[in-house]
Amino acid sequence: MKLTVPTMLTLLRILMIPVLAAVFYLPYGWTNFAAAAVFALASLTDWLDGWIARRYGQYSAFGAFLDPVADKLMVSTALFLIVQGHPTAWMALWAAVIVGREIAVSALREWMAELGQRARVAVATVGKIKTIAQMVALLCLLYAINPPGRVPHPVPWMGTAIFHVGDWLLAIAALLTLWSGFEYLRAAWPSLRAGRAVPAEIAGLVDDGASPVDSGRDGSKIAGSARE
Repeated sequence: MKLTVPTMLTLLRILMIPVLAAVFYLPYGWTNFAAAAVFALASLTDWLDGWIARRYGQYSAFGAFLDPVADKLMVSTALFLIVQGHPTAWMALWAAVIVGREIAVSALREWMAELGQRARVAVATVGKIKTIAQMVALLCLLYAINPPGRVPHPVPWMGTAIFHVGDWLLAIAALLTLWSGFEYLRAAWPSLRAGRAVPAEIAGLVDDGASPVDSGRDGSKIAGSARE
């Protein structure tokens, strides 16, 4: 299998996960900037590999698999770091909602694939808004939260303000996550209830901000993430 630039960017995003964890726990005053920068760079590669895939038509089933895996690993790791750095009940709840929903929807998509109904995935507006709110929230919280043993934030009032912005955005993202998950389940319900494939126009699935998918016998296409 030939690795193209989009695929290498996705692999780079996966390799940045342990870098994010290591930087987050460094005991220096500048590590809050560094942790946020690593996450921002990972988010940039997510946009960039999608743009390259669309621009040059570099779609593949491997890219369709790898891109969402990389996204979920990065987001889950960031959430775990945030909860460990700020272990409150609300923070843990929002993280559990987001991660739990991702697991449930991934399982649902696999089941729908068994029924032959994973062929068409439309990006819902709520999914796009949720993704933006979630990424900005994680960026703010990675910057604002100091884990045990780290030097206090160099600008306390700025860290507090950014923390509150991230906290509210994460709550909004969690609620939108539940909403988009419900929409996905509602769209998939006819096939789940029948236990067999139903017409694609009836079972149009809703993803959480991922790119449109058109998978057929002749290959898999994901606008923005699938490539070889």
